[in-house]
Amino acid sequence: MMKLRLSILATLVASLLLAVGARADDGLATRYYVSLGDSLAAGTNATGVGIVFTDMGYADQLHAALAVEDPKLELVKLGCPGESTASMRFGSQPPTTVLSCGTPAYYKNALYPKGTQLAEAIGFLRAHKGKVALVTIDIGANDLARLDVQGNLVLCEFEPSGCTAQIAAVAENLTAILAELRAAAGPDVPIVGMTYYDVFARVCVSDPLLLFVCSRVDAGNEALVDTYAAAGVPVADVAGAFGDDDLSREADHVCAWTWFCSDGDSHPNTTGYGVIAQAFEAAIP
Repeated sequence: MMKLRLSILATLVASLLLAVGARADDGLATRYYVSLGDSLAAGTNATGVGIVFTDMGYADQLHAALAVEDPKLELVKLGCPGESTASMRFGSQPPTTVLSCGTPAYYKNALYPKGTQLAEAIGFLRAHKGKVALVTIDIGANDLARLDVQGNLVLCEFEPSGCTAQIAAVAENLTAILAELRAAAGPDVPIVGMTYYDVFARVCVSDPLLLFVCSRVDAGNEALVDTYAAAGVPVADVAGAFGDDDLSREADHVCAWTWFCSDGDSHPNTTGYGVIAQAFEAAIP
């Protein structure tokens, strides 16, 4: 009888230790922050030497901040320079219609084996159910751009027809993208979007006749906010962080926080990416 009692006690102790160990392992289990979107999500700089990728982009800086409290958090960067809502959803698009990351072969062979960034993200979210701590997304700016037949960049902000059709397409595609991401991630994973700073703020300040350009950027941001809100997705107020309530102040920030005024490159420098990271951190529920 004594041996039986000791055996039962040993079994109970072992079970307790296993349970405690399992809880400890759960606390140390790897979790993931998934960054989606365009060149900003990829951490792109293009300062005179072609496209380069920094490890101090907003996703990298946000990950570093979050990892202080969650040291097992890993960053998964799926963003791609040139990505639009159309290409994120459907894959490579004709460049004379809207921008993409590259050709269909480049998408399939170099970027996304599943064919699109959205499909890749959904596959990852499903494969890591319960292990994803955060998804961030910035997308929509490249929908306002295309190439002409000579390969020159055309921006609807400057075209007589404006950006109404392009902004409507962004809203439609982004609504579908967010619905698919939510279905794959589940109801409890935070998904956070963002607005864009206005790289043309200095242009609008310098020439009041071009104020319509910045008004079109504002309209694009308003559509993003409305679309994210309709999907229940909080928004990092990057436009506000750059000072979009005051064009002169925003122009100063664009010059200080991006390469636009020095090199004609609209991408942020390390400080600018940090401003974006802080806006995202503030928006995480």
